[in-house]
Amino acid sequence: MSASPRYVPSPTPDLARIGRALISVSDKEGLVELGRALASHGVELLSTGGSAKALRDAGLAVVEVSDHTGFPEIMDGRVKTLQPAIHGGILARRTDEGHRKAMEDHRIAGIDLVVVNLYPFEATVARGADFPTCVENIDIGGPALIRASAKNHDFVTVVVDPADYAAVLEEMKAHQGATTLALRRSLAAKAYARTASYDAAIASWFAREQGDTFPERLTITATRVQTLRYGENPHQQAAFYSDGSRRPGVATARIVQGKELSYNNIGDTEAAYECVAEFKEPAVVVVKHANPCGVAIGKDQYAAYLKAYECDPVSIFGGIVAVNTVLEARTAEDLAKLFLEVVIAPDATPEALAVFARRKNVRVLLAGTLPDPRSAGMTMRSVAGGYLLQTRDNGHVAREDLKVVTKRAPTAKELDDLLFAFTVCKHVKSNAIVYAKDGATVGVGAGQMNRRDSSRIAAIRAAEAGETAKLAQSPAVGSVVASDAFFPFADGLLAAAEAGATAIIQPGGSMRDQEVIEAADAKGLAMVFTGMRHFRH
Repeated sequence: MSASPRYVPSPTPDLARIGRALISVSDKEGLVELGRALASHGVELLSTGGSAKALRDAGLAVVEVSDHTGFPEIMDGRVKTLQPAIHGGILARRTDEGHRKAMEDHRIAGIDLVVVNLYPFEATVARGADFPTCVENIDIGGPALIRASAKNHDFVTVVVDPADYAAVLEEMKAHQGATTLALRRSLAAKAYARTASYDAAIASWFAREQGDTFPERLTITATRVQTLRYGENPHQQAAFYSDGSRRPGVATARIVQGKELSYNNIGDTEAAYECVAEFKEPAVVVVKHANPCGVAIGKDQYAAYLKAYECDPVSIFGGIVAVNTVLEARTAEDLAKLFLEVVIAPDATPEALAVFARRKNVRVLLAGTLPDPRSAGMTMRSVAGGYLLQTRDNGHVAREDLKVVTKRAPTAKELDDLLFAFTVCKHVKSNAIVYAKDGATVGVGAGQMNRRDSSRIAAIRAAEAGETAKLAQSPAVGSVVASDAFFPFADGLLAAAEAGATAIIQPGGSMRDQEVIEAADAKGLAMVFTGMRHFRH
């Protein structure tokens, strides 16, 4: 059996002149201007449907694809460009003798520019259309045209984004109607990225519709928002991408002022805004290095801010501040006196914005609304060789979910503070311990290797804040304590009792629960179990 002949590529020209263009777009932005510019270079325009009508209405000569192929559109337009006369004209290598002969034999005219953007599938899903409508908005011919053009980019220019019209026209003007290989290759890369993201969106939607939370093949699609100055450290490169989900937060917020957001700013701002959204009352959250270091609710925004500040007046330096109500001038005046990286709010009064205008480097973000902390969603992190995917922690503990396990039941005031502290714990890195009193954190212990140290660190923070405020005693005295997971030993609870706490909230579930309960009883503490933990590694 003889071997098949080896394919030898024909030479690739740097300049490829555009003589014929196929235009079929759902996004008509800049379409007429593009058509006029192409016509001025003597380019023949092939088009279909609404694109052809828009060009024709502008007085441009347009050849319908059905006239070009000699075959009518059929099946309600589902089949119109899936023709040898179209794909042969796109895929033919102009310098290949065999390809040229095939074009001659079958009367196939070359197509040198393909301008296509796809049926708006993602937008159709986003507006909540029904299943048949979403399916009908899955483009077939468009991706085929794009992929064929991108494959043959040696000779064909492909454009999938109206933002790139200008670059193509500039090159045509500079090179007597031709484009350079460098531009064609760049546009081909962009074209493949577009069809990949389009298919990923369809696959993800189908999986959701089938109720498949974790499909066999995970498809991820995102659009670059910005290239960042650097990553976590200056020697690392980074970029910020949006997944298009429109969850209120840093990805959707309007940046009113300030320097460009950094990699760390973005992560910290999201942490702060997700935490502040947990509360219905006016709330303020201060975050440093992804951990809340001051959280408070109050009768109004300013009262909440004062309490959040008092929790840790040291760590707020260079921190992120989030509020869950319209940012007011009085709060802004105090915030503007500090060195802060970011302030994020649903909105702000003109007076508050005027205050920050005097501090140009402070980044002020307005998100429009708050994320729903109980809505479903997915979170992801990378590991070597793969990804970890999980449903978002939208768990919530209500008063009726609590189980009193000690001889003494918590008072109504302690219960309020316990629920507040446990809500904050959900947003603190494990092992997490939160001391709270009067609707405000007074000490936070985060990210320690054992729970006892987190408890001690939180108590130290509280004592230092008390000294700064010149209080007679640590604000941990008379506070309540929340733990994100069970106490494996009594030592963490005993550290809280030693600091002056009076009540504990924890998930329970340790094999030593009884030992911990007995230690609480011996200290006169009230303790409740939630049955739900909130690890955040």
